[in-house]
Parts: sequence; structure tokens; C-alpha cells
Amino acid sequence: MAGPENVRKQTTWGGAAGIALLGFALVYRFFPEVIHVSPGQRPRNLPVRTSAPPPTIDVRANPAPPVEFGPPRELMATTAEPEAPPEPDAPTSESITAQLAAADKAVAEGRLFEPADDNALVLYRKVLDEDRTNRRARSGLAAVQDRLLEQITAALDTGDADEAERILSGLDQVPHEGARFAELRARLKLAREVAPLLASAAELLRQGKGLEPAGGSALDIYRRVRELDPDNELARQGLEQIQRSVLERALAAVAKDDFKAADAVLAEAAAIAPGSQQLLDTRTRTEGVRRQRAETVLAQAQSALDSGNADLAERLAQQAQGISADLPGVDEFQERLRNARLYASMSPGQLINDPFLDRAGTAPAVLVVPTGKFLMGSPDDEEGHRAAEGPQREVVISSGFALGRSEVTVAEFREFIRASGYRTTAENDGTSSIYDETSGRMVDGRGTTWQDDYRGRRAADNLPVVHVSWDDAKAYLAWLSERTGKQYRLPSEAEYEYAVRAGSATRYPWGDGDPTRVLGNFTGAGDRSPAHRTWRKAFARYTDDHWGPAPVRSFPANPLGLYDLDGNVSEWTEDCWHDTYIRAPRDSRAWVNPGCERHVVRGGSWGSDPDQVRSAFRLSALTTTRSGRVGFRVAREL
Repeated sequence: MAGPENVRKQTTWGGAAGIALLGFALVYRFFPEVIHVSPGQRPRNLPVRTSAPPPTIDVRANPAPPVEFGPPRELMATTAEPEAPPEPDAPTSESITAQLAAADKAVAEGRLFEPADDNALVLYRKVLDEDRTNRRARSGLAAVQDRLLEQITAALDTGDADEAERILSGLDQVPHEGARFAELRARLKLAREVAPLLASAAELLRQGKGLEPAGGSALDIYRRVRELDPDNELARQGLEQIQRSVLERALAAVAKDDFKAADAVLAEAAAIAPGSQQLLDTRTRTEGVRRQRAETVLAQAQSALDSGNADLAERLAQQAQGISADLPGVDEFQERLRNARLYASMSPGQLINDPFLDRAGTAPAVLVVPTGKFLMGSPDDEEGHRAAEGPQREVVISSGFALGRSEVTVAEFREFIRASGYRTTAENDGTSSIYDETSGRMVDGRGTTWQDDYRGRRAADNLPVVHVSWDDAKAYLAWLSERTGKQYRLPSEAEYEYAVRAGSATRYPWGDGDPTRVLGNFTGAGDRSPAHRTWRKAFARYTDDHWGPAPVRSFPANPLGLYDLDGNVSEWTEDCWHDTYIRAPRDSRAWVNPGCERHVVRGGSWGSDPDQVRSAFRLSALTTTRSGRVGFRVAREL
């Protein structure tokens, strides 16, 4: 515990410290200038109070370096240094206060530099003469100068050189930036040089000579002004006025659907004032009308195509594209038009089931075959080649057609017989060629008709119809055409081989060797007849589990979606037989001689040798031939 002496000392020193602190606070409150230090400044020697007032320290003009605490500045990138609060204005005299009020009033009333003795510039200068640091006077003077500079620029933009010079002379009353005024004086000099040209151009405009005569028109003079003064506002406005009259001609051409003329006028207008807003607006408006007009014409083309008038549709489509080259939907329409010409508005691969017009039922399903070209026949060095398959030639399938998806079935042929009462060649002659299991050969089968299978027994409805002659097939197709209103026929030989190949150029549709998987009803080494017979010539290591025709569509379709073109049963074509292809058509037409007695049979059958399954194989048969190995399929015009 402290003794009495220590307590007395502590009390004495504590009282003295308290009095000193109180005195310091009173001095700081009533005489702050004695110990005033700006934030961030460390005091060194406090001034001694005398009878004279202490000098004022302008810390803004002579800032003391900030006191550094903590790490160096380069290590404090994320720490913002606090800003010093603004220094309060020193008290002003009554004279300065009155002059500032008068200057502010002059600004409000627009007396910026005149009259000579009572304007904002003079009043603010008087304040600064008395108090050079007065911030209100400095900022007011700067604001007046900025406004006067704006007025000078506006006067120069409107071509009023006299007004610009009058205001500029007012600015000479106060100190200013020499470089900035030099620029204004250069503009003023240029304005006086181009003023006569602008007046001449304006007079030519009033006389209607905006574009002519060449070399002496308002356009020529405005261009000359722009060469001298690229930023001249009056010249720009004059050029846009001339351009406006040209753009009106463009809109007049658009109103007449004369877009070619409108484009020419727009190009002329662009040369007058490139990039002007009115030019952009007119182009946008023209393009909108152009696009709308083109869409209308394209819609008319669509209607013409829908009604079957492909020629009119093509003309209208060309007109629409001429109006707007990048018109959306033109490419799709051209594809439709192409399909209309080639496929009667259908698409390759499309399935067609024509209904009967006078009764229930439909024609056999057909598929639209795409156009193209191929090499018809076989080359001389192809294994199994025959003279009748040459000379090989390129054939162009330029017209679309549809081909039966499969062979005509017994059920489909029965509809024809029941509806027409037609008697087939086999029924009239009482015989057809059938397979004899005992001998393994085709023999005459008495009483065999279209209702029977390859052995002469009653056929299932889904088997391909056989025992029909070329004449029988033609009679069915004539009846089918009458029932549907469409044109049905036998395929030409060229169409048949084109469909068999389906884009291939090899010995067989699948390649040059034996099939490696089950593709159709061919003679295979693994096939067995009901009596366990085998084929003398057959594809090695192949079996399809059928001896005789299989129900239609029992095997995979070819790339065109067609079934059993090669294999199952051979099929009649429209063509007459010719020993070679010399002088044969190079398109898809059938090669027909009136009254010919022999026609071409195409496609291998269930009993054909491998050489007879080749894509190029062709066979001659009498028109009256009927057999358990020959049927037919339909073709349809589009």
C-alpha cells in the first residue's frame, strides 16, 4: 500500500496534468490555428502565440507527406488510403460576398461577357483580384468559360462566324488556354472561307439545282466544303437534304415493285452521304417491302405448284428470288419443285397406296424410286457375262417413277379376276410350266392356273402370283389403271436393272462373291426340296430354307426399300427382246418394237443358277410364256 508521501505526490502531479489537459483543450477550442495540423501531418514545432496573427498555412498547396504506419505501400495494394476532408473556405468580406452574388445573378440572367462592366466574367475576376484563392469565383469563372466555348462551337456549327467572333472577343477579357483558343480561331477562319460557298450552295438548292448541272450543283459545292472542313455541320445537313430527295425516288420505285431501279437509286444516295441515318432507314424500309413482296410471290408459286402447274410455279419462284435473293424458303421450294417435276411432288422412298375409285381396296404398294444414272449391262470380263448383256452403256434415269414394293400376290391378282372376269393364257390353253419333284425339272402341268403354286398346287394368298403370261400382266395393269385413275405399267428393263443394282456396279447387288448372309430366295447349297433334292449349281454355304417361291417380303429389302427384285421369282418387263444393247435407248424408256413376240424377263428366281442372279442377267421369253418361276410387279407413272 502507498505511503502518505507517495499519495501526496500522486495527487499533486495528477492535478497538474488535469489542469494542463484542460488548458490544451481550451486553446484548441478557441485558437485552433495555434495547433492546427491537417490529417496525415505530424507536427514538428508548434508556433508560439504572439500579438500578431499566425500565418495561414495552405496545406493544399504544400501538402506534407503522409505519415507511414505498418508495411511499405507496395505491400498494401488492397488497402485504400483515406482521403483528407476538404479545407473549409476562409471567411469572406462583405465586398466579396456581394460581388459573388452579383456574378451568380449575371450568370442566371445570361450576362456572361457583356455589358462590359456588369457581366459574370468581370465580376468573378474582381473577386479573384481581391482573393486569388476564392474557390467559388474560380469555379464560376471556369463554368462561364465552358458555356462561352459551347456557344462559340454552336455558332461555328451553324455557320454564324460573326457571332462566334463576338463571343470569342468576350473571352479575351480573361486568361485562357492559348492552344484551345488557337483551335477555335482556326475554325473561325475556316468558317469565313467556306461561308460564301455555303451561301452559293443554299441558293442552288432553292433553285432546284441540287444534283445538276454536273460540276456546278449544290452537291458539288457541299462536297468542296467538306474537303476544306470535314466537320462542317451545314455542309452535312445540305448533303443530307440532297440525299433526301434522291431517297424519295427510291421509295417511289419500291412502290412500283421496281426493286432493281430502287437499288440503283440507293447506290446513288449512298455516294452522297454514306452512313446517314436516313439512308439506313430507307434501306431498311426498302428491304422490308422487298421481302414482303417476295414472300407474296413465293406464296403464289406454292399455290401454282399445289395446283399442278409446275411451269408457272417455277416462273413465280424465279421472280421471287429476283426480288430478294436471300429469301427464306426458296431452297425448300426449289426442292419441292424438283420433286414435282421428277416425282409429281412426292419424295424418293415415299410409299404410295392408290385407292380404287369405284370399289373398296387399293392398288399394290409402290415406292418412289430416285432419279440417277448407272452402267447398264456387264463388262466383257465379268464372270458369267453373255453377249446379250452388252455393250455396257450409261443410262440416265431422268424421270421419277414408282415401282412395286414386292411382286403382285395371288390375293391381289384374284381381285382383278373377280372384278373383270378375265381369263388368263394358262386358263385358255389349259397348261403351265410347273416343277416336277420326281425329275427335278420344270414340266407341263395340265390345268395349272394363276391360283396354283410352283408345283401346281393351290397357292397361298401371300405368294407371288405365277403362271401368268406377259399379256396377263398387261391386262391386270390396264384394269388397275382404270380402277385408280393412275397410269400403271410394267417396268422397263432399264428401270428394273437400275432398281436391282440400287447404286452398286458389282456382279451381284451385294458384291462380286457369294452372299455372306441371307439376302433373298436363291439356289443355295444348303437348300433341300421336300424330297431332299439339292441344286446342281448353287451358292456355296448358303441356305434360305425355301424350295420354290417364298411369301413376298420374306427377306430383307434392298437399299431402295424394294423386296425380292433378285430372287424368289423372275419378272416380266415392258421391253421387247433384242440380242444386244446396240442402238438401245440411253434413258429409262422401254425398247419396244410394235408386234414383237418375245419380251425380256429380269431377275433370278428361286431355281436360277448363280450366274442368272447377276444384276445384268436378262432372259428372252415368248409373250405367251407362263411358268412357276415367272411373275411380275407393277410400275407407276408419277
